[in-house]
Amino acid sequence: MTITFSALKPTAVFLREWARNPLEVAAISPSSTGLACLITSEISALTGPVLEIGPGTGAFTKQLLAKKVPAENLTLLEKNPVFSQTLEREFPKVRVVRGDAAKTDLRALSSQRPYGAVVSGLGLLSMSPGTVARILRNVFRSLSEDGAFYQFTYGPRCPVPGRLRLALGLDAQTLGRVWWNCPPAAVYRITRAPVARLGEPVVFSVLAARSAQPSGA
Repeated sequence: MTITFSALKPTAVFLREWARNPLEVAAISPSSTGLACLITSEISALTGPVLEIGPGTGAFTKQLLAKKVPAENLTLLEKNPVFSQTLEREFPKVRVVRGDAAKTDLRALSSQRPYGAVVSGLGLLSMSPGTVARILRNVFRSLSEDGAFYQFTYGPRCPVPGRLRLALGLDAQTLGRVWWNCPPAAVYRITRAPVARLGEPVVFSVLAARSAQPSGA
């Protein structure tokens, strides 16, 4: 008997895709419930439209729906066609779009108003700096002024380097770390910096950073 991807459970689909292309999946196991709870902890039905990029097999999606985010307010952007098929089967009331977060016009995906939050399951550490910059520009063009981008990482620090955050006018704060995830993971909230907005000059931020350095540095 031939077993199709559509007949497999999400975890089995994840493992098969990881075996096929581990660099693209950029994780060794599906995200835990603890990580899903942490990355969605500041999101509710009052957040407004929510975009999830790189949702994989839907660990964060399931938690967003459990937090009463209306299915019609949730959009999933997934590049992997097998994962997309799984998401469509598991979450039939949620809009699933097949595409690349670095190339898709995220603003055009929101049929209502700018997103109140973007949740990312992408492996930024496995991407080139140029790709990460394109994704962030794309994300913040689609976010409301007070919207937030939520990103997890297996690394010891924010996966968006300080120099890139400065160039794009962004701030990052950690929400915590989930030690019992496999592997342990931290979650960051990334927002627009108070003194800069995406698409505007960040000269003030650059000068402030330089003035804070000791003379002769």
